[in-house]
Amino acid sequence: MKVKSKNFKKTKYTCYFANIAMAASFSLPPLLFVTFREMYGISYTLLGTLVLTNFCTQLIVDLIFTFFTKYFNIHRTIRVMPLLTSAGMLIYALVPTFFPDKAYVGLVVGTVIFSVAAGLCEVLLSPLVAALPSDNPDRDMSRLHSLYAYGVLLVVTVSTVFLKIFGTQNWMYLTLFWAFLPLVAFTLFCTSPLPDMDLSQGESGTKRKWGFGMLLCVLCIFLGSAAENTMTNWISGYLETALHLPKTVGDILGLALFAVLLGLGRTLYAKYGKNITKVLLVSMAGAVVCYLTAGLSPNAMLSLIACVLTGICTSMLWPGTLILMEEKFPNPGVAAYALMAAGGDFGASVAPQAMGIVVDKVAVSNFAADMSTRFAMTPDEVGMKVAMLCTAVFPALGVFLLLFMMKYFKKK
Repeated sequence: MKVKSKNFKKTKYTCYFANIAMAASFSLPPLLFVTFREMYGISYTLLGTLVLTNFCTQLIVDLIFTFFTKYFNIHRTIRVMPLLTSAGMLIYALVPTFFPDKAYVGLVVGTVIFSVAAGLCEVLLSPLVAALPSDNPDRDMSRLHSLYAYGVLLVVTVSTVFLKIFGTQNWMYLTLFWAFLPLVAFTLFCTSPLPDMDLSQGESGTKRKWGFGMLLCVLCIFLGSAAENTMTNWISGYLETALHLPKTVGDILGLALFAVLLGLGRTLYAKYGKNITKVLLVSMAGAVVCYLTAGLSPNAMLSLIACVLTGICTSMLWPGTLILMEEKFPNPGVAAYALMAAGGDFGASVAPQAMGIVVDKVAVSNFAADMSTRFAMTPDEVGMKVAMLCTAVFPALGVFLLLFMMKYFKKK
């Protein structure tokens, strides 16, 4: 329900700030993995499990809100959400510091807590912004997600510079700094008016008609999230392994520039965007080209450019699918956003893990040995390039799905 008797401008900007603050819980841990391995002897397998724990926790939160939304006090949950983020990051920083022999336990517990907050953020911020009075709701949604991308850029840049100047042994102070920002968001939410939010599963009389159409939207956000998050998680490693760039340079030239273009694409749609279905179709096709170029090009600079350009190609795949869902199903309710978030988180969990499996399997194969000899590459390089090619299947399927969705919703 959109209520116009109150001034919700502060609420909107609070949502924007909260999404920026939330970026640290996604992008900071991978920057510290090498540090954790060196300081606490944690294996790469266990470090990878932290990423899986993050997304699986968010997925569970998404599913709980999909089916049990009516049992929650939504306004209270929104206000508590930033506190959970801070609590998780405090545990993440302090337990390994004071109990180094229990470092991994602290990292897991902290990850679970701030991942619950991240899941709540995905489920609640989008419908909260959608419930606010606005002349351009699509642009507000796009702007919300663009600020998350700029938050990633801020976290990567500040963290890389901090670790370079003060040393990786002081990583816990960096984490404590990022734990402070959600406390600001908590204060802002407590002093901002919150609108009534629809907790149902759609307008009366349309619920039974959702079925297949909503499934298509969930599948679309799954494929879009897979295309975006595979590059987000692997671009730094790909540039370091396949293109032999130093990690600091790879993080700045790779992940940071990727985040810039991710935010730029969302900002441009927020200002000029229209016809979201065609935008999604072109974006999926562009992502296919980028992944194929990164995997096939023998030129390192061209591969770097392709990896970075994936940012703008995938920028609208998550928020754009939410906008498409809102167009096709007016007043969808919190449960629908939770279901969409579950689809997105599932894609963000499965696809990066699948790429890692492909890299490992191909690197020890006879094919990799033969290609290494023929093209003067290491087996790991071959594995990375083959995995990039395989990842192109996600946006490729997205192209066919969107063509089908255009026909399906046109008939409806």
